[in-house]
Amino acid sequence: MTGNGSSPLAGITVLEVGAFMAAPFATMQLADLGARVLKIEVPGAGDPVRATGPFVEGQSSPFARLNRNKRSVALDLKSPKGREALLRLAASADVLVENLRPGAMRKLGLDFDTVHAAAPRLVYASASGWGQDGPLAALPGLDIMAQARGGLMSITGTPSGDPTKVGVPICDLVCALYVALAVTAALRERDRTGIGQHIDVSLLEAGVSFAVWEAGKYFATGEVGRPLGSAHQTSAPYQAVRTSDGYATLGAVTPKTWTALCEVLGLTAMLGDERYVDASARHAHREALIASIEAVTTTWTSKDLVAALDAAGVPCAPIANYAEVFNDEHLGVRDFFWDAPHPVMGKVRQLGSPMRFSRTPAVRTAAGPVLGEGTRDALLAAGYSEDEIHALIAEGAAAASDLTSTDPNLSVERENPA
Repeated sequence: MTGNGSSPLAGITVLEVGAFMAAPFATMQLADLGARVLKIEVPGAGDPVRATGPFVEGQSSPFARLNRNKRSVALDLKSPKGREALLRLAASADVLVENLRPGAMRKLGLDFDTVHAAAPRLVYASASGWGQDGPLAALPGLDIMAQARGGLMSITGTPSGDPTKVGVPICDLVCALYVALAVTAALRERDRTGIGQHIDVSLLEAGVSFAVWEAGKYFATGEVGRPLGSAHQTSAPYQAVRTSDGYATLGAVTPKTWTALCEVLGLTAMLGDERYVDASARHAHREALIASIEAVTTTWTSKDLVAALDAAGVPCAPIANYAEVFNDEHLGVRDFFWDAPHPVMGKVRQLGSPMRFSRTPAVRTAAGPVLGEGTRDALLAAGYSEDEIHALIAEGAAAASDLTSTDPNLSVERENPA
């Protein structure tokens, strides 16, 4: 659907002063929910992701996906008039999300205290590597550093392998999701009190928040987590197992699924073995357990093993590469992927929103915007005259493009099928 009054966040305006991943991914969630997101970018250059390939017709493919459903407003925030323009935009906005290094917005004269004085109802969210205070606050903090310092790299990979990060920038992404969640909560509170507040979310703390099993062990026993490959921290069998042509994953940790697994694999003798009486006992003897299981699964193809386990009700799945994921039949039936219009690139295939609403579906409007395509509209809405806008552009405090990323003829009507 295109953005309208039926969207969950219809009527909410969000300003994004962001780059790379955390703030843009957070505001993408808000845009998917119907918020009007104005992405504030540096004239001439824009978000550095615009320079990240691969490129289609000179446009960044990752940028077009990470910044869908947004408008681009090109302002030089280092100039007094560019700063003034942002404050005027903030006066009628509901949210500002930024992920500059702590202290950078203060140097621009756009810190929370300053913006709050001009727009007391505005919710102001900051995403950063280490948080807005503390001994690490001033240091640069990228996703891999947060994964390293936050413990994720100490438990990812195989026991004898090199330190390994999660394949996607997981700390960036979960930080962004926490920002989006916190923003919606703060808006709810703002509607009760009439006053906005500052939200501080760090990549580090977002990553550490995942350590549920590791915290359960350490705070109870002092045991420190370690890499386990694909195995679970406390239960077995719950991991990838070898097959004749690769691997498949399975998780038989309940009495019912454990029994079914043994029956499918012809290992019913294991049901009476005291070493495997429950999931915890099986985990304690995991190496012997998996050796016995793989002695059988390596005689099966991955496809046949998954089919047999599916039929028996044992949780399992093949290990898909992204070519398979992006052409997956199940995701296709659920209408997960969609084509977003772009004035230069044409149709841009998008990942769908995993948030599925029965009445107010997520928005599907356009691919990531051309730099400055929303500048004039945003400034006009903030009370600038055409002459004032021309003056700002002439002075380099703003930039505008005549191209627009919205083509109603290409818009998809609904995020969720009826």
